[in-house]
Amino acid sequence: MEMTFSLLPRKPVLVFTGTSVMGVNPENGKFCSHVDYWDSIKNNEYFSTEALMDLLKQLRIYKTPDLETPKYQILKRTATYEVRKYSPFVIVETQSDKLAGNTGFNDVAGYIFGKNSRVEKIPMTTLVFTQAFDLEMSKMSIQIVLPSEKDINSLPDPNKENVSIRSVEGRFAAVLKFSGKPTEDIVREKEKLLRSSVLSDGLKPKDGCLLARYNDPGRTKSFMMRNEVLIWLEEFSLD
Repeated sequence: MEMTFSLLPRKPVLVFTGTSVMGVNPENGKFCSHVDYWDSIKNNEYFSTEALMDLLKQLRIYKTPDLETPKYQILKRTATYEVRKYSPFVIVETQSDKLAGNTGFNDVAGYIFGKNSRVEKIPMTTLVFTQAFDLEMSKMSIQIVLPSEKDINSLPDPNKENVSIRSVEGRFAAVLKFSGKPTEDIVREKEKLLRSSVLSDGLKPKDGCLLARYNDPGRTKSFMMRNEVLIWLEEFSLD
């Protein structure tokens, strides 16, 4: 369930997932009770401090640029992470060396700024991904998501041999959101927390992870930065 918190001028959208239990009066067949159980809290009484803290957590300010981002649907929201279903998207990527690093960024950014076979400038989007393809984080890439209106078969070719374009299929991801400057140590700590959380909940995470960075660090205050660690899941069901 999504609801707009209209009491604040910026009108943040709150997300709650869980189970609704409806009681029916056997004498007249009408509903006589309604209890919601949130996935994000343990104490599901009518009002609890835990529920209040969960709500306040969602009111935290994250600055997301007014640019296109990969499309997704939130299927489950726990106290630690969200499970999202991502639609397919296209990326331009090259090799990198660290999850929180910027090696290779100029090469992929150059592609959208016109350093390609047609000297075509491609509209900006957000976010920048860095991806580790294995648990040891021995193989990395840095990626920029391309506009959804662009079909992979109609995009210009990169000018550099180390830059490539590929489609990312639609899939499920466990996502942990955090603010602040995403240093290497912090990102690896968040990845460990996320992986242990999804494993304890019985989900099946794939090897590797991604760091999603939404903001220009030179123009965004640290406490407002939106960062996310993603781990692709083998499968997911709400059953």
